[in-house]
Amino acid sequence: MEFLDKYFDTAFAAPNGVKRLRDLILSLAMRGKLVRQDSGDKPASELLKEIEAEKERLVKEGKIKRSKKLPEIKVDEIPYELPKNWAWVRLDNLVIKIGSGSTPRGGKNVYKNNGIPFLRSQNVWNEGLQIDDVVYISEDIHQKMEGTIVKAKDILLNITGASLGRCALVPDYSQEANVSQHVTIIRCTDSRIRHFLHLFILSPYGQSMIWTRQVGMSREGLSKKVLEQFQIPFPPLAEQGRIVAKIDIIMSQCDRLEKLWNERNQKRLIVHAAACDRLLNSSDKNSFSDAWEFIRNHFSELYSVKENVSGLRKAILQLAVMGKLVPQDRNDPPASELLKEIEGEKERLMKEGKIKKSKKLPDIKFEEISYDLPKTWEFVRLGDLLVFGPSNGFSPKAVEHETPVRSLTLSATTSGTFKGEYSKFIDCQIPFDSDLWLKDGDILVQRGNTLEYVGVSAIYRGKSNNYIYPDLMMKIRVFSKLDTDYIHLAMSSENCRKFLRIRASGTSGTMPKINQTTLKSLPIPLPPLPEQHRIVAKVDRLMELCDRLEQKIDNATDKQTALLNAIMAKM
Repeated sequence: MEFLDKYFDTAFAAPNGVKRLRDLILSLAMRGKLVRQDSGDKPASELLKEIEAEKERLVKEGKIKRSKKLPEIKVDEIPYELPKNWAWVRLDNLVIKIGSGSTPRGGKNVYKNNGIPFLRSQNVWNEGLQIDDVVYISEDIHQKMEGTIVKAKDILLNITGASLGRCALVPDYSQEANVSQHVTIIRCTDSRIRHFLHLFILSPYGQSMIWTRQVGMSREGLSKKVLEQFQIPFPPLAEQGRIVAKIDIIMSQCDRLEKLWNERNQKRLIVHAAACDRLLNSSDKNSFSDAWEFIRNHFSELYSVKENVSGLRKAILQLAVMGKLVPQDRNDPPASELLKEIEGEKERLMKEGKIKKSKKLPDIKFEEISYDLPKTWEFVRLGDLLVFGPSNGFSPKAVEHETPVRSLTLSATTSGTFKGEYSKFIDCQIPFDSDLWLKDGDILVQRGNTLEYVGVSAIYRGKSNNYIYPDLMMKIRVFSKLDTDYIHLAMSSENCRKFLRIRASGTSGTMPKINQTTLKSLPIPLPPLPEQHRIVAKVDRLMELCDRLEQKIDNATDKQTALLNAIMAKM
């Protein structure tokens, strides 16, 4: 324990560190390694005799029924050795009740405001009962459901569904309540052992038994017959008290450190968001320089968390499309000249029959623009920059055997970078000249996905006719006089992503979609071509910096995890 105390704060910083530390403490407790053994303690065997005698008395007085004798715990059921004055015992030998509740007549006769509390699985949490959303039943129904009545000092355990294994102690002076069929009542013969028994259920050992011995992974859950046979590592009563007290202290320390860590992390996020906001909304060079100087002075602290690195990526893209990332060059021909060249290329391709005349897109409205551009830039609809598309893909059924045609899945572009490993074979003949085949420089846009990912784009770089794309993607190709990487960069900026998300249909469902008209109407901030190249080069360098920052965070995380593993190995 001294080793743990020495490195507690450092180990806590590891990913999932607090949970692993909590689990470690509970595991040590269940093995008799958390607190000292005292030779003056009455051994657990004496306490078990007292519990057995109390149960016998209650049976004779007719207050409980005699339970069926369970088989002795066999050697192969014992997972580890206990201290001498401990004992292995089945749960049924420690309790006078294990029983789940029921729901009155399919949920009828349940009220919101008054009556007897009716506890459901959503009210049972490891930290205690949460009754903000408790419902109530009448006194009459309460009495009819006598077997489901909860009393003070009971233990409640969720036995079905996703909350399986959550467990709460009923307060010492709680009023009576009832429980639903998804919760079981555990009532100890000697209420003094309930705190230790609660910790056993929460321990990795107890949770492992719960999850491995349930009947099924959906609603079947734990039966009384299974629960009563659980093997409990049982210490003397005095040591139980020391264990509970020690765990209370350590868990409070975990809570305190977790709160401090969360507050520090939240402060980093808030400060970084404010700094980025100053960068994006600076009205002159001086305010921009001040905002950037603040980030530089606090760089190490701000970028010790990945959320801020992600925020930095977004800020870089937004600065790029606002004309604030690289300097403008007065010798660059303005974007208006570039648009004239594109119009000329479009006319030539139409005359050659390579493209069809497209419908004129509406002018960009003032309310569609949220920031001003440099003088040499222009806002233009994406559709006016396309030599092909948008065009939806094709999604036939995948086959298990290898074929000449690979079709991408949505995961191939979800990250904003093309990943050809996310593809499947399809058993279809796709003509060699089909537009379904990808060519180098094609941009793929997610037509349908969750709201977070709908509209995400990625550039394909590779050989022609290696992949086709699915129906939930659209393909576009920009005119050769444009820098494709810049167009993709602009489409990935936060303002463009927001434009598409707002216009996605079915946003309340799991798969909102954008259509071709929406994509073509996307306003793109277009700089002169030489500046497009400079922006892309600068963004590439800055994104490499972000990659290095994330790698540095990962390396630090690996060291923290290794330290935590070393601590756990020594316990």
